[in-house]
Amino acid sequence: MIRAAADVFADLPAEVEVRNEARVHLWYEEKFGVPCAPYTSTEAAIDSFAATTCCLGVRLEPGGRWRVYAPHGLSDVFGLVVRPNPVLAPRAVYEAKTARWRRQWPELTVLEWPTA
Repeated sequence: MIRAAADVFADLPAEVEVRNEARVHLWYEEKFGVPCAPYTSTEAAIDSFAATTCCLGVRLEPGGRWRVYAPHGLSDVFGLVVRPNPVLAPRAVYEAKTARWRRQWPELTVLEWPTA
């Protein structure tokens, strides 16, 4: 699916990233040092993303209706605010991602990982 999506979206002037969240539990602990239970739904996977700003999914449902899943709302997305989501990802994952994003989008406001 990832390779097929790359071909489908190749002509777009933006990068579209497709990932298979159903397999994350197979490699997550080895890569990040904390276990990840298998996800029971796409929404459960989205809920565990390292930043609440990234907790966003869009699906085309049967009948042509679009469904948006944004459990933390869209204010941070449109306000260019990146907020940590310490549900699963370790602090280092959040900080690595936000460092990369800051280089690409210096106008982002990146909130610090909670200390308590």
